[in-house]
Amino acid sequence: MSRDLWFPSGMTVVLTIVGEALAVGMGKSLFPIAAAEEATIVDEAFQTLTILAIPVFAVVFTFLVYSVLRFRRRGQALEDGSPIHVHRPLVGAWLLVTTGLAVTVMIFPGATGLAKVRSAANLPPDLVVRVEGMQWGWKVIYPDKGVSTSQELVLPVGRRVKVEVISKDVVHSFWVPAFRVKIDAVPGMVTTVSFTPSRVGSYQEDPGFRVQCAELCGTGHTVMVIPVRVVEQEEFERWLVAQSQRT
Repeated sequence: MSRDLWFPSGMTVVLTIVGEALAVGMGKSLFPIAAAEEATIVDEAFQTLTILAIPVFAVVFTFLVYSVLRFRRRGQALEDGSPIHVHRPLVGAWLLVTTGLAVTVMIFPGATGLAKVRSAANLPPDLVVRVEGMQWGWKVIYPDKGVSTSQELVLPVGRRVKVEVISKDVVHSFWVPAFRVKIDAVPGMVTTVSFTPSRVGSYQEDPGFRVQCAELCGTGHTVMVIPVRVVEQEEFERWLVAQSQRT
């Protein structure tokens, strides 16, 4: 094996080992707070994709940098380089490995992850919330409770929630970072997204607890935010009573 092959190959192995050690060692500490069952599924999928992508990145990055440094022009007259013959075992190995990785990610976490999310979405909800987007704010309606507010989205922990999303004007996007769920709000349509909050929390404790518009919708897009608060069931019931007395 020539120096131009074994040296970058060795560096690829080193970078892969270091990258995988960091990815596994640091684990989920790199992710923002996960406050829903769906967030756990998404984070596990992302971590798996990261682990699988590190070797590919190491190969491409190492050989690219090595080629730039090793074969750069050093003031010599321009001329045709020597012919490069195909290294069939290397090409075959690269094709086999990348094909295997592609098939793997399509099955796991691709198909399996979607199956988990979709199966959870088909469960009957414990609570239905209607969220209306408009330039540039959100209105939250609890149709079964006779309560509406534009100040915050309050949800009970451990309860299956179905959110019906509509838009009053242009296309918006309902997104809660801590839940890892997002769905477009389209004028004239009702779109839905389901999730189960798995921990109590609020926007004051972590900015991931917020409803954020994730679709550029005009000059006030960046301020189209309302806080999310996840509380125990008893506190949620008290909040509903307090809100109903105000209206």
